[in-house]
Amino acid sequence: MSARPGAVPNAGIRAPQALSLRAADGYVLGAYLWRQPANGADERSVVIVNAATSVRCDYYARFARFLFDRGFDVITYDYRGIGSSRPHSLRHFEASWVDWGRLDFETMLQYALRAFAGRPIDVVAHSIGGFILGFAPSAHRIRRIVTVGAQHAYWRDYAPAARYKMLVKWHVFMPAVAALFGYFPGQRLGWLEDTPRGVVRDWSRAGKRFESAPRRGAAAHVDGKELMRHFATVTATTLALSITDDEFGTVPAIERLLRYFPHSPATHLRIAPESVAQSRIGHFAFFSDSHEATLWPIALEWLRYGRCPANVPGTIMARSAHLDPGSSG
Repeated sequence: MSARPGAVPNAGIRAPQALSLRAADGYVLGAYLWRQPANGADERSVVIVNAATSVRCDYYARFARFLFDRGFDVITYDYRGIGSSRPHSLRHFEASWVDWGRLDFETMLQYALRAFAGRPIDVVAHSIGGFILGFAPSAHRIRRIVTVGAQHAYWRDYAPAARYKMLVKWHVFMPAVAALFGYFPGQRLGWLEDTPRGVVRDWSRAGKRFESAPRRGAAAHVDGKELMRHFATVTATTLALSITDDEFGTVPAIERLLRYFPHSPATHLRIAPESVAQSRIGHFAFFSDSHEATLWPIALEWLRYGRCPANVPGTIMARSAHLDPGSSG
């Protein structure tokens, strides 16, 4: 989830291959593939990039190229309702975080399993992208995960100084506007991309336990255990990156999300902007190429070897394993 990031210019980025991939329900998703030459090493992984809420996948193009230049095949894509996966009209278009995971991300996993048969699959996930991956039936096929500011927008986990302002903005004003227009016109407000009302509903109603909130659409009559059952199948080793000035990605928020994945060995690395000579990073700037020499190598090392680099900036947070996501806060 996110306020709208600044545009990332794509000039000078080698053009990836554009893909149109059909989800299990027939919806066509726009995606992009950076693919190595056919004679590349068979053991290299393919990396799927999961975006934040209502952020176009173009925002991650420079990071994708960084990974491609270092030997990875990379897939970026837009969730249904966003960017290249947007329908003609969003008014009353139904899509939810659950759909983004169990249908859209699952489509990318299935494509990777077919197109890169026998190769490891890794995921880099920003914000809600680190949560929705657990809805995918094939999530157990993931080898390694890097998340950046990943959480599911429980308002009491927001940074204390900004908590009530964010509560009003994202949990009161946004759903009210979405109810009026049939979608959230985020582009007009400069907050985020225009957003399907079901996504707004999931965000604004998120509680201690995501599955406890009332829902509509395809998942309306699915009980909580069934809705979340694939989370427990994820065994990928996870590096959860959080930034100290990210008002969404606080320690309680990151830890709450990680507890949904009880069988995924996780390392939580918390980084202060000053440790990489920056005054601010926040929820978005990790993916700015200004951090190519400082922050991006952390993700690269994890994707390659499942470890943090030597002399990594930041602090490894002590974790309480196997606690219920709703057990604190």
